[in-house]
Amino acid sequence: MNISFENTENAFAYKANKDLKGAKFLFSTMGFPLFVQLGTRLTPFLMKTGLPIHGIIRKTIFKQFVGGETLEETANVGEVLGKYGVKVILDYGVEGKEGEENFDLATDEFIRVINYAATQSNIPYISIKVTGLARHGLLQTLNEAPRLRSGIHDHEAEIAEWDRVRERMYIICEAAAEKNIGVLIDAEESWIQDPVDRLTMEMMEIFNKEKAVVYNTIQLYRHDRLHFLKISHQIAVQQGFILGIKLVRGAYMEKERERALEMGYESPIQASKEDTDRDYNDSIRFCVAQIDRVACIVASHNEESNLLAARLMEEKGLSLQHPHLHFSQLYGMSDNITFNLAKAGLSVSKYLPFGPIRDVIPYLMRRAQENSSVSGQTGRELALIKKELERRKS
Repeated sequence: MNISFENTENAFAYKANKDLKGAKFLFSTMGFPLFVQLGTRLTPFLMKTGLPIHGIIRKTIFKQFVGGETLEETANVGEVLGKYGVKVILDYGVEGKEGEENFDLATDEFIRVINYAATQSNIPYISIKVTGLARHGLLQTLNEAPRLRSGIHDHEAEIAEWDRVRERMYIICEAAAEKNIGVLIDAEESWIQDPVDRLTMEMMEIFNKEKAVVYNTIQLYRHDRLHFLKISHQIAVQQGFILGIKLVRGAYMEKERERALEMGYESPIQASKEDTDRDYNDSIRFCVAQIDRVACIVASHNEESNLLAARLMEEKGLSLQHPHLHFSQLYGMSDNITFNLAKAGLSVSKYLPFGPIRDVIPYLMRRAQENSSVSGQTGRELALIKKELERRKS
């Protein structure tokens, strides 16, 4: 395959000059870490005060990284992406709301998203967070107490609470299976990940018998996750279901390291970026080698990893649209990867969050921090945008 991630004409064909200039301004701003640190701390506070910054956020960081405030607003973005062969992973981006009523409302919203996705030709997946369906404290209790992992617990209230979480997840996965939509279950912090993994595997065993409906997310910046991937595969083979896996590098690195240091336990994070890259690429190799039993989504902004997956597909003689291998990048980032993969005929999507601005602020703040903290990310985005603007001028 002749894939070049330097081709900015393909990468930004869907953006008008005005939009590109707006993105150039935003990524230029993100190039100053101190400014980003100040902004990510102040913005959530300013939103709560009622000061008129709603419009500024909507026209800048929200426009760059979010599909819209409502499900209906994402339709325009999805239509544009579809013209270039790019699919969509829809994500109801509301986070941090607790309480049984909110969890039930989130469940209803996820099902509404599934029903909507089923009416669109280019939305094969939706993304959900278990923390949108379950109390954080409950997940941490389940994660910390080994006796709870087998489901044995002597507090009836918490048994009933966990049963409600399982029921919500079952209802969502059942609706997705009926509508032929994949459900990608996001990874969480290490101290609540264990019950998420177990619940996800339980849903896979029910719904992934004939095709991949449910996908777990593996963060390869954790040094134990390549081993976890292999163990998950063994379980899938033993239990007779298809393992659905989304491979990411990870989203909570600083938080993980700080907590480990503060509480005096070994950090779950890899010793170096090179270790993360090695395990990520080894995970791709493993998934492609086991492609009959493993459905894999390469969710990466790393050019080398995406090219590796494409090359392995070619070497194995796989269809470029093989149902068990898909590529994905976040909306607003790495268009040079997404649109050039699509141009080459590969199955690729944009992860497209939506929700009220006030509710997606945590997501937006993570995007700002990620772009400023990942070495070279902001500079790479900016250089490509400038290159395309210069190309259009000439």
